[in-house]
Amino acid sequence: MSKLALTQLTLSHFRSHHHGRIESDGRPVVLYGPNGAGKTNVLEAVSLFSPGRGLRRASAQEMARRPEALGWKITGILRSLHQMHEIEIWAEAGGARQLRIDGKTAPQVTLGRIARVLWLVPAMDRLWIEGAEGRRRFLDRITLSFRPDHAEASLTFEKAMRERNRLLKDQQRDAHWYGALEAQMATAGAAIHAARKQALARVAEAQADAQTAFPQADLELVQSEGDMPQSAEDYAAALAEGRRQDLYAGRTLIGPHRADLLGTYSAKGVAARDCSTGEQKALLVSLILANARAIARDFGAPPLLLLDEVAAHLDESRRRALYDEICALGAQAWMTGTGAEQFEDLAGRAQSIEVTEEAGVSKISAAQSPA
Repeated sequence: MSKLALTQLTLSHFRSHHHGRIESDGRPVVLYGPNGAGKTNVLEAVSLFSPGRGLRRASAQEMARRPEALGWKITGILRSLHQMHEIEIWAEAGGARQLRIDGKTAPQVTLGRIARVLWLVPAMDRLWIEGAEGRRRFLDRITLSFRPDHAEASLTFEKAMRERNRLLKDQQRDAHWYGALEAQMATAGAAIHAARKQALARVAEAQADAQTAFPQADLELVQSEGDMPQSAEDYAAALAEGRRQDLYAGRTLIGPHRADLLGTYSAKGVAARDCSTGEQKALLVSLILANARAIARDFGAPPLLLLDEVAAHLDESRRRALYDEICALGAQAWMTGTGAEQFEDLAGRAQSIEVTEEAGVSKISAAQSPA
């Protein structure tokens, strides 16, 4: 199988990093150091090598180093499917994020054609017990990993829905005002729903086919307000029929924005939200690994994996199993932890990099193999 790896990463005025450079040989990368040193900032930089707003969902200006706020730049050499690509991502002060691939300006969706990136961060540990919005984002990241055009469909839907909601709040009743917007919503919404279902089917297949130390999660896509129409025509008809109720509510009540993702610990038949903290973490790890296996089949190479504070809530045996599965998959995983001892089971199989902080500036040491 082909390899996907970031072999060189350079940060300039990005978050806490004034300047930083990492050279990698394609093996997993361990970033260790005290809390607040800037480890997660490195992961965020790597997450920008995929379409979207990155693992923190931050604006371009929020990523600039303070207090200078001069703009920032990330460059990388990406080895993907037997090809090498030079990636430049940057934002000027007050400007939007920009991208060049091999010296040519490109839209973000282009990144999805040459790379896949998945992540698991501590904020996701509460996925199953908080609101549906976070679970929809999680599902859409899974979907985007298979379908880079999913982001475009989502943006089209959200823009048209915002306009329709504005009409609803203004109590506009003329059908002609709604027709074009509902047509856009119907086409994009049906595509979003179909892509989500396909993505869940691929993850389920990847879980079922794997021998793993992590529990299988059964996933179900549900709607908070009735069933989501399967076709664009049926969804357009449902939107038109639901205008009276939507006018009363002041918002659109039917659509992919009302979806939720339910998870169940398969072997126990227990809802994920009712599982222990450790079980919930293990279910998330299982889904990320299954997603990665499915991508490896579809894309031809396993994705980059970003695992922030991955050892938290995993016992020693599962931690060891995670490292073994990452290496067996052949994925370049970028992992963070407060101490190098958390990654002893990766001895000889990963590069270890210490990240420290001095006077508000992050420092990156040279990469080495863990002892």
